[in-house]
Amino acid sequence: TILVDNMLIKGTAGGPDPTIELSLKDNVDYWVLLDPVKQMLFLNSTGRVLDRDPPMNIHSIVVQVQCINKKVGTVIYHEVRIVVRDRNDNSPTFKHESYYATVNELTPVGTTIFTGFSGDNGATDIDDGPNGQIEYVIQYNPDDPTSNDTFEIPLMLTGNVVLRKRLNYEDKTRYFVIIQANDRAQNLNERRTTTTTLTVDVLDGDDLGPMFLPCVLVPNTRDCRPLTYQAAIPELRTPEELNPIIVTPPIQAIDQDRNIQPPSDRPGILYSILVGTPEDYPRFFHMHPRTAELNLLEAVNRDFHQKFDLVIKAEQDNGHPLPAFASLHVEILDENNQSPYFTMPSYQGYILESAPVGATISDSLNLTTPLRIVALDKDIEDITAFDGVQESEPVIVNIRVLDANDNTPTFPEISYDVYVYTDMNPGDSVIQLTAVDADEGSNGEITYEILVGAQGDFIINKTTGLITIAPGVELMVGRTYALTVQAADNAPPAERRHSICTVYIEVLPPNNQSPPRFPQLMYSLEISEAMRIGAVLLNLQATDREGDPITYAIENGDPQRVFNLSETTGILTLGKALDRESTDRYILIITASDGRPDGTSTATVNVVVTDVNDNAPVFDPYLPRNLSVVEEEANAFVGQVRAADPDAGINGQVHYSLGNFNNLFRITSNGSIYTAVKLNREVRDYYELVVVATDGAVHPRHSTLTLAIKVLDIDDNSPVFTNSTYTVVVEENLPAGTTFLQIEAKDVDLGANVSYRIRSPEVKHFFALHPFTGELSLLRSLDYESFPDQEASITFLVEAFDIYGTMPPGIATVTVIVKDMNDYPPVFSKRIYKGMVAPDAVKGTPITTVYAEDADPPGLPASRVRYRVDDVQFPYPASIFDVEEDSGKVITRVNLNEEPTTIFKLVIVAFDDGEPVMSSSATVKILVLHPGEIPRFTQEEYRPPPVSELATRGTMVGVISAAAINQSIVYSIVAGNEEDKFGINNITGVIYVNAPLDYETRTSYVLRVQADSLEVVLANLRVPSKSNTAKVYIEIQDENDHPPVFQKKFYIGGVSEDARMFASVLRVKATDKDTGNYSAMAYRLIIPPIKEGKEGFVVETYTGLIKTAMLFHNMRRSYFKFQVIATDDYGKGLSGKADVLVSVVNQLDMQVIVSNVPPTLVEKKIEDLTEILDRYVQEQIPGAKVVVESIGARRHGDAFSLEDYTKCDLTVYAIDPQTNRAIDRNELFKFLDGKLLDINKDFQPHYGEGGRILEIRTPEAVTSIKKRGESLGYTEGALLALAFIIILCCIPAILVVLVSYRQRQAECTKTARIQSALPAAKPAAPAPPPVAMAPPPPPPPGAHLYEELGDSTMRGYTSEELSMESGIDPGQEYGQDYYSYEHGYEMPQYGSRRRLLPPAGQEEYGEVVGEAEEEYEEEEEKAKKVKPKVEIREPSEEEEVVVTIEKPPPAEPTYTTWKRARIFPMIFKKVRGLADRRGIIDLEEEERQRRLEEEDKDYLKLTLDQDEATESTVESEEESSSDYTEYSEEESEFSESETTEEESESETPSEEEESSTPESEESESTESEGEKARKNIFLARRRPVVEEVKEVKRRKEEPAEEPEELKVEEEEERPAEEQKSELGPVEEPTDLESRDVTEEGSAESASVEGGVESEEESESSSVSSSSESQSGGPWGFQVPEYDPSKYASRKKSPGANSEGYNTAL
Repeated sequence: TILVDNMLIKGTAGGPDPTIELSLKDNVDYWVLLDPVKQMLFLNSTGRVLDRDPPMNIHSIVVQVQCINKKVGTVIYHEVRIVVRDRNDNSPTFKHESYYATVNELTPVGTTIFTGFSGDNGATDIDDGPNGQIEYVIQYNPDDPTSNDTFEIPLMLTGNVVLRKRLNYEDKTRYFVIIQANDRAQNLNERRTTTTTLTVDVLDGDDLGPMFLPCVLVPNTRDCRPLTYQAAIPELRTPEELNPIIVTPPIQAIDQDRNIQPPSDRPGILYSILVGTPEDYPRFFHMHPRTAELNLLEAVNRDFHQKFDLVIKAEQDNGHPLPAFASLHVEILDENNQSPYFTMPSYQGYILESAPVGATISDSLNLTTPLRIVALDKDIEDITAFDGVQESEPVIVNIRVLDANDNTPTFPEISYDVYVYTDMNPGDSVIQLTAVDADEGSNGEITYEILVGAQGDFIINKTTGLITIAPGVELMVGRTYALTVQAADNAPPAERRHSICTVYIEVLPPNNQSPPRFPQLMYSLEISEAMRIGAVLLNLQATDREGDPITYAIENGDPQRVFNLSETTGILTLGKALDRESTDRYILIITASDGRPDGTSTATVNVVVTDVNDNAPVFDPYLPRNLSVVEEEANAFVGQVRAADPDAGINGQVHYSLGNFNNLFRITSNGSIYTAVKLNREVRDYYELVVVATDGAVHPRHSTLTLAIKVLDIDDNSPVFTNSTYTVVVEENLPAGTTFLQIEAKDVDLGANVSYRIRSPEVKHFFALHPFTGELSLLRSLDYESFPDQEASITFLVEAFDIYGTMPPGIATVTVIVKDMNDYPPVFSKRIYKGMVAPDAVKGTPITTVYAEDADPPGLPASRVRYRVDDVQFPYPASIFDVEEDSGKVITRVNLNEEPTTIFKLVIVAFDDGEPVMSSSATVKILVLHPGEIPRFTQEEYRPPPVSELATRGTMVGVISAAAINQSIVYSIVAGNEEDKFGINNITGVIYVNAPLDYETRTSYVLRVQADSLEVVLANLRVPSKSNTAKVYIEIQDENDHPPVFQKKFYIGGVSEDARMFASVLRVKATDKDTGNYSAMAYRLIIPPIKEGKEGFVVETYTGLIKTAMLFHNMRRSYFKFQVIATDDYGKGLSGKADVLVSVVNQLDMQVIVSNVPPTLVEKKIEDLTEILDRYVQEQIPGAKVVVESIGARRHGDAFSLEDYTKCDLTVYAIDPQTNRAIDRNELFKFLDGKLLDINKDFQPHYGEGGRILEIRTPEAVTSIKKRGESLGYTEGALLALAFIIILCCIPAILVVLVSYRQRQAECTKTARIQSALPAAKPAAPAPPPVAMAPPPPPPPGAHLYEELGDSTMRGYTSEELSMESGIDPGQEYGQDYYSYEHGYEMPQYGSRRRLLPPAGQEEYGEVVGEAEEEYEEEEEKAKKVKPKVEIREPSEEEEVVVTIEKPPPAEPTYTTWKRARIFPMIFKKVRGLADRRGIIDLEEEERQRRLEEEDKDYLKLTLDQDEATESTVESEEESSSDYTEYSEEESEFSESETTEEESESETPSEEEESSTPESEESESTESEGEKARKNIFLARRRPVVEEVKEVKRRKEEPAEEPEELKVEEEEERPAEEQKSELGPVEEPTDLESRDVTEEGSAESASVEGGVESEEESESSSVSSSSESQSGGPWGFQVPEYDPSKYASRKKSPGANSEGYNTAL
């Protein structure tokens, strides 16, 4: 083949004179032939084919055409590149013969279900370009026509299979998709294809809901016909008797998705009753949600509910809305609980005794209407007196048998022979005839009559039948008589019956031989059949007229000789035992004879034997005793028994009961036996039922009968497998037909014929199940590798059913686990491996690594490859070399000492752990190198300088070097560089940093380096030996690259109010990952300086211990926030910070935890104990911190004066980080005491055995103060009583004051104003220019802030002056705290007073206020010693009260004024109005009423104690933290203005303001006025301004000098600075708003500068306060005299309002 037809090289290579010479260079494999003459290149394909594809892989042929210019001699190379173009001569090849995928049937359409062709798993084509590009398409499969419609490959290049149609597991479980892979050759006809089969198994998804069983399918659908379950329950049965209710067929639902994998994902079935009728069905029925067991909740009365129709629902427990419904019909059976009842309590019937059998009983004596017995029954059965189950109450039916005259009176004898004697008198008895008539009543009443033969000599008693001698008759010897006597009953004449007898009488002469006579001819006797033998029954003594001895005998009626009759006495006794059942009556004929032939007489004894219960009931032996009943049928008739008792009456009445199985059977009163419940033959098929028959006696007798009852079977059970789940392991590759499991199911029904079948259709092509033996066999061999899961298993359902039965089949699950049988042996990657080793290699030197793969599935023993040395073929190499079993690394077994250039062959065997074990082998050729070919390091160990952890990548660490003879050396790191932190230049041996280092992670590295010759490296063989390996020790140098980190971001601590200076508060700690100085901390606090340069806290620089740097007296509820900074390298390195909160507490916030362990133990474990307490407090308040105040011995006893060092008092409190203050003591007690048991459990490991918390109590100091506060109550009561007496005494003075105010109202309209003075150290400043004061705006809500403070030595700081965030709790009830203090502390130490804090834009808790404890106590002592002296006086001429308003220095903030005080105008208007309306006399009562009303109004109370602390509810418009000043006599005064009387009397404020022209007045005070002022303590508050002006004028008219000593005293008290102060003149407001304010009694505010006094100033202030109290009146101020010469040029002070009162307090 011509490759190049002309190379176009100038010159000729042929001919006689060639100019050039052409030849080929680098002609690999001689694929190119050169024709130099024609300059043509040909393909040399003789005997071979040029193939671009593997294995030749010739993509191009490059040759060099060498051209030599023969004339010049130059050589030129021409490169010729021949590109081999691809030919589509290879078809695509799939990596696997077939592919497998599973997809859930619920997978949505469009989902990619197979991506198995990605990577190298799909088809490959070794052709190039489009010829090698693969496209995948789905081909039509004639064996599975729906596969290509169900799936598609939208992206043919990827081969991803996408679901095209919705799947349905119930329709089809497997698809065989034929996928064709074809290349993309340009010519469609040249495209080559190949196919594979993708088997897609559809997994059962949860797309179908449950279905109830048994399911009868609707034709051509998968829907079940509506199913109705039936149940029947008897009424009025308790749930215990019926539960569970038997439902036919049993309620059962199964999920139609029966093969969801894994089985654990299969949902369960939940049963419930959805709806039902009647609506109150929930009262009676409940269905178990899992078992569908129907239970009765309460008994049902059929009178109200005859049936229930319920709809039951079965749904899956996974929430899928796929329910199934079925009907449940519950029939309420009439339990026959209503016994029949008769309409009448008793019935009376009548019948003739002669009535034939079957005659009707009549209900009356006339026998005209029949007797009807009516019984009713509320049950639904036929109404009978006995319905077979329930019996009625017995009713008495009295049937009177009417006597019929069917018996003829009968004489015992036909004839009688009687002898009479002539000496017998008339009336003597001859014979008594007795006829017997069995009839009753008149039918049985006999009338005797002598028909003929009496001849008048004899008569007969018609009733008794006694024949006597007729009166007046004398008998004659020899005469005979034949009397015909008739005995007739008294029946109606038509029915009357009679009989006759003949009595023959012969008259004999008297011979004194008359027979014995019985007292009565008939005796009746009732005796019990239980009468004892020998008992005397009757005395039958007869009398004989002649007194002859009488002989007694039983003539007739006792053939068995049951009775004995004494022959001599006539006493009748019992001779034998009686048996009423055999003979119940005896008629005895008794004779009495005197021995003569005719001396015998007779008497009749009628003996009735009464019954005794001496017989037990006897069962009828002819009734059957072997019975049977069908199972599953309630109230089924079983059989009947009958028993009789020969006893009479109730003793013979028989009652039936059951001796056993009363819960299964029942018996009625007539002996009928029924089933009480449904019997289950499978549970028990035979019963021996004992029936007991009992008579009705008081002490009854009974007998028993045992019945054999056999339960007959019906088909009511499904077959049940012996195991619900079968799991069997089947080896793969077993031949088809192999039986691997036999299942068995049993049907407890009789005659059941169980058959088996596979229920899951998707496995029927794998397995076969014998229908009768249950043997499960293979239809084809199983292949473990064909399963996608690691555990190859098949789970399916089998069922067993009764061929002739109607019950649903039984189901079991069979899981077949396919066992891998090691199909493939391990295969080495090479047949021959090569390695090199040094002649002196040590033991364990690696030489090379062999590798083998096993095609069995990974993770199984069959795929695990291990290695060993075959010591049979080459024994010696096997003795010096070895292979690691798991890694395949070939190593030296011993230290070598072999000859160089020796080649060893070692056979390595690779084997797996499968069954059976399979193996393969490979050969390793090992060459022993010459020592000169192995490089040698100059050092065995290298230790370069330490490397900084901040070294960048590429930083040089060190250099290693090795030498070898005539070898190029290559360096490498062979060990110790697993993290790839270092790299090495393989040529120079320079080791450098390859990745960032971290000293904190690792401080040093040991690298093992190796030097190999280049030849060895190119052969990919390394030869480690003693000389060509070395160790490099690299140390990492630490750098300061980590900042300190505090153990906590937020520290919480507390400090007690009485903490000393530099007391420890808490310890902070920061850690640093760095080492050395880089982890040495220096701590400092970020605290701006407090006023005067103070710091609240300090920290020890190197320990982190924070200490106090100030005192915290009376600063409870304050808190401080600041930051602590930790800097490493002793303060020169990196820093970290944390926040610190310190709250000020005292013992009011603490609790004492008393434990029974020593304090030393608690101190050792305090950190662990505190963490436990923190946890329990934080359960209530998140983030709260428990702080330990002290640890000491337990204090107990009176006043806690005793100490017990075996126990411990742990004083703690807790800080709430949300409020920054201590948690209330009572709340802390609740938190801890409520969890005391749990806390003790947690403390137990730290306290040891027996250690526990005994109690949690209040600190002893708080307890003491609380007791002291309670004791103060009596003193307070006494003081209140004294104050009440003083008020009553002051009532006259009050009246005088009111009169004085009335008089002064006309003189002036303005009164003195109050001006607070600045401290004495401040120089006076000129007054500011006059400013028209506008009425202030209304105060904002919540403008009051209260703060605890002590004395006046410490003022409130503004936010600029505070050194840290701090706070005061404004809402604490201090009054409650003071009186709840417990003893141990003085009241002033923790006492607080409130003052009004003006809110000047600061935060709510923006003030820290404190005071010195010593100063406060000192002043309290002064307050007790100095008694205030109340006096109102006018100042002298020499006194000057000057108010200087000084501009504040720039460093201090500007303070705002107080809000107007409304109290003085309010008092003014109130008093003036009362005086105008009622007069002065009525003001006393008005004053009392006003006091009650003003309790709810604004008031101002100025106390007289030394500190001048005030309490006020006066609202403030503006605020200042320093406008609270000490108000003293020298710092305040009244400024008065003179006005005309007419203007003063004006009622309007405008008139009063217009008349405010100041006048000069001299102070003229008399002794009487001073006394009056002292008596009238309310003078300055109550008297009207007009009256005050009048009083001043009156004093002016009547001048009087002030006592000299008083003036001197006042001048001494007033400091020089106060005397130099000035008071500005009053400027009248002229606008309307000012007049309105005046009318309302409001005042304008003035700003007063105040400063913090020094200690000396404080002391002087205390002295001035005392004198102020003496002269300042009840509010601590006085009314000085107005001097016009001093104030003529002054303007009105900003602190004075329109009424003339100074409101700057």
